[in-house]
Amino acid sequence: MLSISTKVERIVAESPFLSEGLRRGLINLSELARQLQPQLQDDLWKPVGQAAVVMALRRLSTRLPDSDTQEIVLAQKSGQLTARTDLVEFTFRRSELTDECHRQLLEKSGAGHGLFLTITRGNNEVMVICSRPLIPLVEEVFGGERLLARLENLNAVTLQLTADSWRTPGIYHAILKKLAWDKVNLINLISTRTELTLILEKEHTGAAFTVLSTMITH
Repeated sequence: MLSISTKVERIVAESPFLSEGLRRGLINLSELARQLQPQLQDDLWKPVGQAAVVMALRRLSTRLPDSDTQEIVLAQKSGQLTARTDLVEFTFRRSELTDECHRQLLEKSGAGHGLFLTITRGNNEVMVICSRPLIPLVEEVFGGERLLARLENLNAVTLQLTADSWRTPGIYHAILKKLAWDKVNLINLISTRTELTLILEKEHTGAAFTVLSTMITH
């Protein structure tokens, strides 16, 4: 059975707000302990005293690093932060015809003339994110497929990472934590070897740029 300390540590680790707040000493431990008590008692199947939770939080806060140990290094070249606007995300149920739909969409869209298009196939779903001019083509090609969701008014922000960023443990977590701390909501993310593309609601794009700009090395 998990101990109180272990469970508290897991709860804090799951929340960038709690971990950052504890690290900076911004959180009232007694109040946080009071709020965590019901969850801890449900998860541990036993009474949990507030004093024990406070002690676990205090011990955890002393083990958190004084600053982010993760060094974020974005590529030092022009265009390291780029944006695409007016995107739409479709999610379809995957079927036996998905591969053919995928092929037709790529074939008919051609070079795309600078338009944004990405297709992700999961076990049960296929996601298409595209620029608005490609919507009629997506609807035509996937016309016989079951549409599960459609999101409008999205933007994409792409970060250019260094070629060896894959060697850095937790690099995506460090980036996403900074965005979460500033309450930037992500709809989706797409990654390649040296690019991380964040899909956001239009109103969060400016805030995302502000956060990510502070992470660029000069």
